[in-house]
Amino acid sequence: MKVLNLLLLSVSLAMDAFSVSLCKGLKLKQNLIKNAMIVAAFFGVAQALMPLLGWLLSRGIIVYVQKFGPYIAFGILAVIGVKMIIDAVRGEEDNVSDKLDIKELILLAVATSIDALAVGVTFSIDPEQINVFISFAVIGAVTFAICVAGVLIGHKFGDRFGKPASIIGGCVLILIGVRIMLEGMGIL
Repeated sequence: MKVLNLLLLSVSLAMDAFSVSLCKGLKLKQNLIKNAMIVAAFFGVAQALMPLLGWLLSRGIIVYVQKFGPYIAFGILAVIGVKMIIDAVRGEEDNVSDKLDIKELILLAVATSIDALAVGVTFSIDPEQINVFISFAVIGAVTFAICVAGVLIGHKFGDRFGKPASIIGGCVLILIGVRIMLEGMGIL
């Protein structure tokens, strides 16, 4: 795979994770750099491992993941988005702003990287044309960098706009879930 194509693929795969990173950044008040690195690490690792998993499982259970994955991603993102909106309306977002929930990060990372699983399957079609391990590393590194930027940008908006930004962030998570589900259904 050509370097430019790999970079474009990596950026496109990272867009959902970037959007979720923006939402995570809205809530962060302290330890910004440390938390940005943690959030980015979860998304970067998931985006690197999912294509590897897809490549390894290119036959068999991948059919089920492709069939049900979009619905699972929608459910995870919708629940977290609704929770984010409810917390903002109740004024509870400030109470948990400096803590990262590891379980939530894992769920978000998996939900936003399901499309990368399908990319891994395509890598198995013509393994001679692509160095899959370099591709996985590049996908993960690009996602990491984009997500650090997402958290930092989200933090700026959260500081300035507070509650409305958290409500919009929750809505964005729900819309990302809807898009993933519609793509999985073949509507988009």
